[in-house]
Amino acid sequence: MIIDITKELFSTPVYPGDPVPSAVQVLGFKKEKPDVCQLTRLSLGSHSGTHLDAPRHFIPGGADVAHIRLEKCFGLCKVAACSGPLQPSQIKSMLEDGTTRLLLKGDVEITPEAALVFTQSSLTTLGVEANTVGNQVTGPVVHRTLLAAEIVILENLDLTDAEPGNYLLSALPLKMDDLDGSPIRAILSR
Repeated sequence: MIIDITKELFSTPVYPGDPVPSAVQVLGFKKEKPDVCQLTRLSLGSHSGTHLDAPRHFIPGGADVAHIRLEKCFGLCKVAACSGPLQPSQIKSMLEDGTTRLLLKGDVEITPEAALVFTQSSLTTLGVEANTVGNQVTGPVVHRTLLAAEIVILENLDLTDAEPGNYLLSALPLKMDDLDGSPIRAILSR
């Protein structure tokens, strides 16, 4: 069973100030004078839709998406349901079984204190359903804390159909040198 946990790119709201994704047909099957194929030009931000944040997003000289260790984006993971500000005791409970990839289902707030607790564990990947970790005020601190510890961040996940539990995660970025993030097609399987 495969569960698609990716939001549709063009209908997903962007973070305030980010570029809005668009698509323009360059070649197509027009009635009059059809082209040999269809080809579309895409315009989007590196953090559009369901995406991955690389360390370079907030850490000068940090790894770009082309140089993230792919095992952080593929392997066993845990989906955990929670809401509100995460408490250190909740985090420790979620990770006590050795979980290294964690997806948080629900309207959860990653506080700077929670981010610090994550860095003190063996976590390699953290995913949320919101379009960013933290909030408008704490987001930069949360990002810096997690990314400095080389924890890959997955944002804008759709965990609607994923019950809490263990899965195999595939959330691979596009291979693009020097970029701070990448849209991904994220799936879970059992």
